[in-house]
Amino acid sequence: MPVDNVGVAATSTIEVALGDRSYAVHIGSGVRHRLASVVARLGAERVAVVSARPAESTPETGVPTLFVPARDGEENKNLAWVEELCRKFAAFGLTRGDAVVSCGGGTTTDAVGLAAALYHRGVPVVHMPTSLLAQVDASTGGKTAVNLPAGKNLVGVYWQPSEVLCDTDYLRTLPAREWTNGYGEIARCHFIGAGDLRGLPLDEQIAASVRRKAEIVTADERDTGLRHLLNYGHTLGHALERATDFAIKHGEGVAIGTVFAGRLAHALGRIDEARMTEHLDVVSGYGLPTALPIGLAAETLIGLMRLDKKAVGGLAFVLDGPRGAELVRDVPAHVVVRTLAEMPVAALPV
Repeated sequence: MPVDNVGVAATSTIEVALGDRSYAVHIGSGVRHRLASVVARLGAERVAVVSARPAESTPETGVPTLFVPARDGEENKNLAWVEELCRKFAAFGLTRGDAVVSCGGGTTTDAVGLAAALYHRGVPVVHMPTSLLAQVDASTGGKTAVNLPAGKNLVGVYWQPSEVLCDTDYLRTLPAREWTNGYGEIARCHFIGAGDLRGLPLDEQIAASVRRKAEIVTADERDTGLRHLLNYGHTLGHALERATDFAIKHGEGVAIGTVFAGRLAHALGRIDEARMTEHLDVVSGYGLPTALPIGLAAETLIGLMRLDKKAVGGLAFVLDGPRGAELVRDVPAHVVVRTLAEMPVAALPV
């Protein structure tokens, strides 16, 4: 079981260097207990904690605290929930000099981060991600967003956290599918410059994933170029989430999308067959799904992929190639259709 790989290791600290918006990501056992010192450093007199964990398991903040139970899950990642959070902040008397804390998975991090960015035009936010997915990806980088019926993450802003506390103790209680959800993001890091992370202790895999993301975010905070690399496998992955009404989890979709990205890059002549097979080997090596769900029409998936934020007038994918991974725009639809048809199919994960 993956839980056996959660050891008590030395804490890693990774700096996200963004000038006056710089912050640290702490990874290791027990780092959640740094929360009170972080709040003190921020000078906050009140804190709102939005948590998917019980109130009694929330670390001390050291100041008067509003506890709000999180609504985790993609179905709750919407503007209505953001508005409700802001109303609760206002009723509590939260000011611009106070702070918000998220404690939960990636959907909590995304929605709470957006609420913090909008309330009083921006209050400090501290993320304490409790899922593997959130620790390796969602909590770092400053992207906040919620969904619309038309697509995933279509409404959001950039709002960097003030600190990120990735406590690996939180991972001990994760159900099996939440492990695969997180490993999907770790697997795709293999193809965006993080190196081969297979076989490393979990805390080192998390640190390597966060370190690579920090490097990319530092170079391209606003997603105008290099940051596109972080979307490796995501174009099809997001479409699969929407097409299955989120029966496919985010990391599972990214895993399948990574295998597809290898096939598509090969179909376009960007990589050889061995590199294409490497995509399958890495993803399957983490025990992740590699096949499309049965019964999804290519036309449906292509329609959803056209809504991707990277697509401007045509289909766009982050694909491997001679210069490494890069954004490829205006990929011919017929090549995408053919590549989808060549993908294996399987029942939805359960």
